[in-house]
Amino acid sequence: MENMDLIEHIQQKFPRMSKGQKAIATFIMENYDKAAFMTAGALGRTVGVSESTVVRFACVLGYEGYPKLQKHLQEIIKNKLTTVQRLNLMEGLEADKIIDTVLKMEINNLKTTRQDLDINMFKNVVDDLVKARRIFVIGFRSSAPLAQFLVYYLSYIFESPQLITLGTSDIYAQLVHVCHEDVVIGMGFPRYSNQTVEGLRFAKRRGAKIVTITDNKISPLYELADNCILTKSDMNSFVDSLVAPLSIINALIIMAGLARKDYLVENFSVMEQVWREKNVYAKHDFDFMHKDQQGGE
Repeated sequence: MENMDLIEHIQQKFPRMSKGQKAIATFIMENYDKAAFMTAGALGRTVGVSESTVVRFACVLGYEGYPKLQKHLQEIIKNKLTTVQRLNLMEGLEADKIIDTVLKMEINNLKTTRQDLDINMFKNVVDDLVKARRIFVIGFRSSAPLAQFLVYYLSYIFESPQLITLGTSDIYAQLVHVCHEDVVIGMGFPRYSNQTVEGLRFAKRRGAKIVTITDNKISPLYELADNCILTKSDMNSFVDSLVAPLSIINALIIMAGLARKDYLVENFSVMEQVWREKNVYAKHDFDFMHKDQQGGE
C-alpha cells in the first residue's frame, strides 16, 4: 500500500466500515492536513468516538496500529499541503511553544536520519563522485540553497562541478552533454519541484548515474536514483526543514574531500594566498588567528 494514495484507499474501504469508523474516515478525507498530526485520542474526541475505535480503524486499513497510519498519512500529504495549510499547522501557539516545537522536530529529523542512513550506500555515492568525469547538481525552489552550498564546496574538491539553474538556458540544454561517465545529483523535498524531477529523468535517459537526496521512498526522486540518500525534513509549518539535509550534505562534502585530500589541500593553499592578497576576509580575522598561533592576547 506504500505507493497507494491513502485517501483513495480509505474511500475504497468506506462502504464496509462501521458508523464510528465512517466518522473517522470522513474527518480524515475532509481535514487530512489536521488529522495527520492528531493523536488517536485527539482524533477520537474530535469525531466523537473512542480511542480504541480509532485504533481499530487503522487496523481496518491494514496497519499494525494508529502510529503507522499516522506516519503514512503524514508522508503522503506533505506534498499535497498548500503553503496556507502548512502555515495553519502552528497557528495559535505561543512563541516558546513554537520554538520548542521547531527545535524538537529538527532534533528528531537528525536522529531519524542517522538511524535510517545506509552507510554503505553513502560510501558508494562518494565513490561515484570520485570516479565521475563531471558532476552536475540540481535543486530548485527551497532546495536551491542546498544545491548552491554543495557546488560551492565541491568546486574545491573536483574540477568544475556544474549547478543547473533556471536561467536563460533551460535545464535540458544544460544537461544535453551528460553521459554514462557523469554523476547528476538531485535534491528535493515536499513539495517536490517538477523541474527537478524532469531534469533528473532527462539525465537518466542520457545514461548519467543519478544520486538523489530526498525525504522518503514515495518521493518522485527516489525511483529515479541509482543511489538515494534519505534524510528527514519534517516541519509542521510553511517552511521546509533543511537542517538534516544540510548535515548530510556536509558529511558528503567532508568524505569527498578526504578522498581527494591532495587535490583539496593544493587548491586551498592557492586560494588562501589569493584571499590574503585580495583582502577577501576581514583583516582582524587573520590578525586574531596569527595572535592565537603565537600565543598572543
